[in-house]
Amino acid sequence: MYRIFIVEDDDKIGLLLKQSLDKYGFASIRAIRFHDLKHELVEAEPHLILLDIHLPHFDGYYWCRQFRTVTSAPIIFVSARSGEMDQVMAIENGGDDYITKPIPLDLLVAKIKGLLRRAYGEYASSHHTGSQLEAGGLKLDISRSELEWKGAAMPLTKNECLLAECLIGQAGRIVTRERLLETLWDDVQFVDDNTLTVNVTRLRKKLEELGLPGSVETVRGQGYKFVPSES
Repeated sequence: MYRIFIVEDDDKIGLLLKQSLDKYGFASIRAIRFHDLKHELVEAEPHLILLDIHLPHFDGYYWCRQFRTVTSAPIIFVSARSGEMDQVMAIENGGDDYITKPIPLDLLVAKIKGLLRRAYGEYASSHHTGSQLEAGGLKLDISRSELEWKGAAMPLTKNECLLAECLIGQAGRIVTRERLLETLWDDVQFVDDNTLTVNVTRLRKKLEELGLPGSVETVRGQGYKFVPSES
């Protein structure tokens, strides 16, 4: 189920968006910490973001630039502003699409589905197609973003798959935090250290659910290490 992060401070519009998207089978999450949207985004780890321009504290253009330091998820601006320059600024600041209010829900859902297909589905491009990694019996299917252990499969998010690929590919060796940050994000200048920790914690939880607790070790002051199972 795709997660959609709704950044809209108007309660009436935000609730309408959430209810409508939930009916279409999405898992929608409304933003509530408008002074700290970047960290709220990291916690939600959405597949797509709906972003208003007029927001408390900072506008949507600012937050779009902040979001782009920690995610490559598609971003659709949803705004009452209909000017051409607003749409140009939205794209130049990291947005993928733009839709004006009042929101035509059928068009919005069509845009969401199209962007999700291009980012994660049948139209997604990847140079890893068909490639796999294996260490200690744990298999990572990169093209499917899936871990397999003793016949059980576990789907991964994009960031979890990138982390797993880096750690499993260097099984038994330390991978520095700097390298992991560069693997996940193109511009690490404004990425705080806790953001990586949150992503590693999520990957650890999924490995534990597969039956591999403790397989990702923290090497203090250096980074992380994947320790293959001996079984």
